Amino acid sequence: MNAFEIRGGKALHGSITAQGAKNEALQILCAVLLTDEAVRLTNVPNIIDVNTLIDVLEAMGVRVERPAANTVVLQANNINPDYFIDPDFKKKSGKLRGAVMLAGPMLSRFKKAHIPQPGGDKIGRRRLDTHIRGFEALNVKFNYNPDEYLFTLDGSEMRGGSIMMEEPSVTGTANVIMAAVLANGVTTIYNAACEPYVQQLCRMLNSMGARISGISSNFLTIEGVSKLHGCEHRMLADMIEVGSFIGLAAMTQSDLTIKNADVAHLGIIPETFQRLGIQLDIQGDDIYVPAQEHYRINKFIDGSILTVYDHPWPGFTPDLLSIVLVVATQAKGTVLVHQKMFETRLFFVDKLIDMGAQIVLCDPHRAVVIGLDRQEPLRGIDMVSPDIRAGVALLIAALSAQGKSTIQNIQQIDRGYERIDERLNALGADIRRI
Repeated sequence: MNAFEIRGGKALHGSITAQGAKNEALQILCAVLLTDEAVRLTNVPNIIDVNTLIDVLEAMGVRVERPAANTVVLQANNINPDYFIDPDFKKKSGKLRGAVMLAGPMLSRFKKAHIPQPGGDKIGRRRLDTHIRGFEALNVKFNYNPDEYLFTLDGSEMRGGSIMMEEPSVTGTANVIMAAVLANGVTTIYNAACEPYVQQLCRMLNSMGARISGISSNFLTIEGVSKLHGCEHRMLADMIEVGSFIGLAAMTQSDLTIKNADVAHLGIIPETFQRLGIQLDIQGDDIYVPAQEHYRINKFIDGSILTVYDHPWPGFTPDLLSIVLVVATQAKGTVLVHQKMFETRLFFVDKLIDMGAQIVLCDPHRAVVIGLDRQEPLRGIDMVSPDIRAGVALLIAALSAQGKSTIQNIQQIDRGYERIDERLNALGADIRRI
């Protein structure tokens, strides 16, 4: 089954619980390699990307148990470090960019690692330079085999170092942190990513015996220790799913409560949707979105057109710009969406234009959306999901549209959203796998 058939125009009602954070899970799962003791993880999302990484860990020799739904217990006490050069690893890791974060813990504990060409979404260039330069600052030597598209890393003389990151890469920061926690000496990382996922990784490592200070800032200090222990860790709610549900409620004029949203870790996400005119009532860790017939996009204080753009934390996450763009199509007003980080992430707007949206794609990074204010509903069409986030944006558009839509390549959506069709159908949506 590789397509969704959606009959839109239906308002949804009820409560939905946010899944565990995909991007956090990918980091945390790699970190279990840092100890030979058991690590118990809860609120783990049951999605393709996470399960693929768990399969990779199991093939490496990690013992995996699933005692309950969304709970995984892993123990890395029988690891085969040479699995990285096995064709099976290349096949599995080629589907998943998160596999690059296996290098840090492997260097830290086993003093060697390999990094294949990253997989994942095709949303533009996603360089490995930040990872490699960070490892080099820890005195790691590397060799690149262009025929195999493979980096070989030698950490036999690894030690603490001072790192100035050229960009605040989330995966790059996580990789260097995991490499440094067992290295001799002190490591400092300046211009480190400080997203909640990185904060969660640092707190988990500290609970295992690491010594990391500066958590939640962009300057981290890591004192190397000789050994880490097992622990129990709970994933945060997925902020991207929370934002997606806010956008879904607005587009479909739905009355929704998003449960267990870990509001304290959402940053400016709620405020950004409020600037699009969406009403939110935050009740503890739940977010209530009332049904709205109309929502008006705010302007800047000087009266100029609102611009929503991505920025490293605590700025707005790039993973939600696709949702913002779709939501704006039925708002009253105009907004400029500026996607700075990836040069092909806005290319799905041609499908929205085919559905009747008024969008001007200025260049690969910028799109102007002129809201229809529900005067003309979107119409159902056949389309293909190009990546995870665009796929869910198109799903939201289809749920608000009149008539039937078909979305092909939904394995992209399943990579990041757990049973999304079942959960939305329980609220009144009409989504069928075909």
